[in-house]
Amino acid sequence: MDRLLVVGGRPLVGSVRISGAKNSALKLQAAALLAEGRSVIRNVPRIQDCGTMAEVLDHLGAAVAWDGDTFVVDARDVRPRETPYELVSRMRASILVLGPLLARFGEAHVAMPGGCNIGSRKIDLHLRGLERMGATFHQEHGVLHAKANRLHGAVINLDYPSVGATENVMMAGVAARGTTVIENAAREPELADLAAFLTAMGARIHGIGTPTIEIEGVDGFRPVEHRVIPDRIEAGTFAIAACATRGRVVLEGARADHLDLVLSKLAEVGADILTTGDGLAISMDRRPRAVDLVTLPYPGFPTDLQPQMMALLAAADGTSIVTENVFESRFMFVDELNRMGADIRTEGHHAVIRGVERLSAAPVRALDIRAGAAMVIAALSADGVSVVEDMYHVDRGYEDLEGKLAGLGASVRRERALEPTRAGA
Repeated sequence: MDRLLVVGGRPLVGSVRISGAKNSALKLQAAALLAEGRSVIRNVPRIQDCGTMAEVLDHLGAAVAWDGDTFVVDARDVRPRETPYELVSRMRASILVLGPLLARFGEAHVAMPGGCNIGSRKIDLHLRGLERMGATFHQEHGVLHAKANRLHGAVINLDYPSVGATENVMMAGVAARGTTVIENAAREPELADLAAFLTAMGARIHGIGTPTIEIEGVDGFRPVEHRVIPDRIEAGTFAIAACATRGRVVLEGARADHLDLVLSKLAEVGADILTTGDGLAISMDRRPRAVDLVTLPYPGFPTDLQPQMMALLAAADGTSIVTENVFESRFMFVDELNRMGADIRTEGHHAVIRGVERLSAAPVRALDIRAGAAMVIAALSADGVSVVEDMYHVDRGYEDLEGKLAGLGASVRRERALEPTRAGA
């Protein structure tokens, strides 16, 4: 497995360009299946998950091509073939071809999804919503088979504001007969980006950014060109890394309006934050102060930045309490932080972090995408040389992380595996 060698104790200084949002680009790639023709999606991060989704689309018959950060998909020859476990097991987002395929063909065949092991993350909400619209499902040999003679509008109350379920239902609802209403819908910026993409294709969607989304079904869709919004999780990761190393970093392209609560918490920690013409400037020259935080669906504090914040708070002045309300297994990485001298105890969905003066270098593992980023941040702020194993997890969600860190003055070096490993295994 690839590993990253990190020399700690150097402040991050300089500017870094924030890539397109992983959690938006993946959904746009899937949504392109709705239109017969050539769609162009710009600012797509060159990460393993987007590469895996490209393979899924290719398997379904789409013609796909990359040109830098521009992804082109021609979906005119797409057919609802079975999406194999080999691809779907690499990431959960592959389940999002379900809605577009049902909308366009009335059937879909998708292997049950894999991805990061941070909780059960079942797809029940996806399936119940689509069933309300007339879809039927049966599972055989690990493959989910979906059928719908014609999807129809329905009122769908989500038990939880799941982003994936909201997106899958929305991508199906745009082609359903009548009106679909999603109650307790997700409100994430990435969902708004998907809605903008679908609207440009000809969909009629109202209420994005509120808990109630209304979708009027239409009969056809046109291919479009679209630019992906910047990745708020990558921006938050670099902002936290700047604070952890007591550095000064300009986040080019970052959107402050997508990071309100994160920036508020960093200000509490002691960071100086300035909005620039094209992004944000983050600086900090002191030991962080302890703060408490609770993860919640957007606009709450994002669970995808909770591990990185815990890495920062591990060396804070005082005791912090972090409450994780989204994924029950998000604290799996705590033992890795404690290997570096952190003093963190967990009980249920609470973590008590007693800040230490400084972390110390140690060999650690990246257990998932965001935990891996947290370990890199911890290593950057620690004394000595740390080794972060299993970097393929981080590669799924961050575009050239070590290259961007090196551009900010970090001393990082990747050691390649002697034999290729399967991404997301």
